[in-house]
Amino acid sequence: MHALVSGGAGFIGSHLVRELRRRGHQVTVVDNLSTGSVRNIEALLDDDAFTFVEADVCNTDILRPLMAKADYCFHLAAAVGVKRIIDHPLASLEGLVHATSAVLDLANEHKVPVFFASTSEVYGKHEPCELHEDMPSIIGPVKHWRWLYACAKLLDEFWALAHHKQNGLPVIVARFFNVSGPRQTGQWGMVVPTFVKQAMENKELTVYGDGCQKRCFMHVDDCIEAIMRLTENDDAVGLSVNIGNSHELSITELAERVIELVPGSTSTVKYVTYHEAY
Repeated sequence: MHALVSGGAGFIGSHLVRELRRRGHQVTVVDNLSTGSVRNIEALLDDDAFTFVEADVCNTDILRPLMAKADYCFHLAAAVGVKRIIDHPLASLEGLVHATSAVLDLANEHKVPVFFASTSEVYGKHEPCELHEDMPSIIGPVKHWRWLYACAKLLDEFWALAHHKQNGLPVIVARFFNVSGPRQTGQWGMVVPTFVKQAMENKELTVYGDGCQKRCFMHVDDCIEAIMRLTENDDAVGLSVNIGNSHELSITELAERVIELVPGSTSTVKYVTYHEAY
């Protein structure tokens, strides 16, 4: 199989690319490096079965011939992190909506199946509960920019599933829940690497709200295994599927555990209101 991976130099994308090569697949990565890094894929750069193209997937002149050669497309390219969304809303919309449109249109043109990476953010402001795929989205007001990401990803899901419904394009949508692991950066507000960096520097670990909010964190290796299983399952085509972990941990508990596990850290926890943060 020849796999085309958008965003393949990013955190999750780079792990996916390595797994695809481990399984013997030929891989082409398209990434504009806005949040990804060549360091994440440098071990593959001399691999004859691996190609890296530094480009934006919105550039259809570059993307079209790459899609024409692909047997499967994994679309992971997107703006990431609430902080980046708030700081760069227009660029984020471009990277979320226009990029997905370009990928899906060309995939449909060449009849290339698509795996689309969505997010648990599409569920919005639910009270603590077990989230399942048929639950409604409860999105906050437009004056709060953090909801831009959820709305754009939800639109992307509809776009992908519309291609499946109307054009018969094989599409699988996966909603990621708090994936963490090696090569993840805290630059755009990801909580685990942010806490680790703060603890290593003996700084206060910043917790938003009262810290009682709970999240389910998933190791990136488990996420990649779930992606591969989904793409091998014909019953997943045309569906949106959750990828996550059922074990809950409060943000305060996470912060305390990080401090405990970082040798010699003297950090404490600092609570910041959502109003101050956003």
